[in-house]
Amino acid sequence: MKDSIPKLAVFKFSSCDGCQLSILDLEDELLEIGRRVNIAYFLEASRATVKGPYDVGLVEGSISTPHEKELIKDVRQKCKTLITIGACATAGGIQALRNWKDVKEFVSVVYAKPEYIETLEKATPISEHVKVDFELRGCPVNKYQILEVLTAFLAGRKPNIPSHSVCVECKRKGNVCIMVSNGVPCLGPVTQVGCGAICPSYGRGCYGCFGPMESPNAESLGERILQLGISKRDIVLMFKGFNGWSEPFRKAGDAFEE
Repeated sequence: MKDSIPKLAVFKFSSCDGCQLSILDLEDELLEIGRRVNIAYFLEASRATVKGPYDVGLVEGSISTPHEKELIKDVRQKCKTLITIGACATAGGIQALRNWKDVKEFVSVVYAKPEYIETLEKATPISEHVKVDFELRGCPVNKYQILEVLTAFLAGRKPNIPSHSVCVECKRKGNVCIMVSNGVPCLGPVTQVGCGAICPSYGRGCYGCFGPMESPNAESLGERILQLGISKRDIVLMFKGFNGWSEPFRKAGDAFEE
C-alpha cells in the first residue's frame, strides 16, 4: 500500500532545524498526512528511510559548504517537485550575514583548527544552485502554510499562499500602526504576511522574518525610517537580518551603507 501513495522527503542543509520542527508541530494534521503520504525520508523525525525517487521534497537550510553544493544537485534529481522552506533555504538565512565580510577571517577567529573547516565564501539560497518549484518563506515557516503547500502539490493545484504585506494583517487585527503612532521602525510594509503580525501586535517593529512581500519598495521604507531619527547603520542592520540576502532587502541595506 505504501508503494502506491506519494513519497515525501524532508532534507536539511545549513540551518537551525526550526522549519522541520514546524512540520512536526502539525501533530494531528501530520498523522493525517502520514495516512495519505509515505513520509519516506525525514531524519528529524525518524531514522527509518525509503530510497527515492520522491514525489515531493522539502528542503530546509542554505548552501554553505562544498559538500552541500554537490548534495543539492542529487536531491534535485531525486525529487519530482522541490519546495524550499524557510529563510535559510529561500534567502540564505542568518548565516548569509557573512556574505558581506571575509569568511576566512571568521573561521580563523572561531575555530582552533581552521584548516579542518570547509566552507563556501557565501551562504546562498537553494534557488541559486538548482531549479526550485516553490518557495515557502518564514523564520520559521508557518505550519499551516506547510500544510497548504503539501496539500496543493499533492492535489496538482497552485498553493494559496498570500504575498501581501504584514500591514494587511495588522489592519485585520485592528492594530494601530506602531510606526505612524509611536515612531517605532517596522519592516511590516515590505514584509510578506505569514506570522500573524506577532511583533507589531505587541508593540515591536516587524523584523522581516517572512522576507520581502510581492513588489516591495524597501528603499523608500528605509527613507521613511530615516525620518524617524533612526541612524543609517541601524537601518542597514534592520534589512540585513533573517532575509538580508534576498534581493530587495540586500539592495535596501546596501543603499544605506555609509
